Amino acid sequence: MKARIVLATLVGFIAALALYAADPNLGTWKLNESKSKLAPSGAKNTLVVYTAVGDSVKVTVDGVDWKGKTFQAEWTGKFDGKDYPLKGDPLGDSWSYTKVDARTLALTAKVGDKTIYTSKIVASPDGKTRTVTSSATDDQGKKYSTTAVYDKQ
Repeated sequence: MKARIVLATLVGFIAALALYAADPNLGTWKLNESKSKLAPSGAKNTLVVYTAVGDSVKVTVDGVDWKGKTFQAEWTGKFDGKDYPLKGDPLGDSWSYTKVDARTLALTAKVGDKTIYTSKIVASPDGKTRTVTSSATDDQGKKYSTTAVYDKQ
């Protein structure tokens, strides 16, 4: 009986590892400002790291907010569309990710129950770049969008 439990646990762990190992979004991504179109009223994520942690994903973001202040945000959760707590982000307190297809993620950032911004994250077919297209509303109620291009490190 113990052998079956150990085997089932091992098989589940290997399946989760294979699932995330094949995910082109995992890894370290550095902002390529020359290819990006960023809004002055939004935050700029300069480095984003996606790491598999068991059957979850940890996302660490180094960035600069609209006032020029640096920040580091951390999120751990699953790509299942549920809200998971976010620490250190100047804009939101939770993120939810949904896996759209093998190379695409949808992200919703919230403060409480209010959506602050949404993003579509697409990894290139060769896995060397990702493009993040975001839509948000600033403090004055003005809508804006950004396109951030990241190079895999």
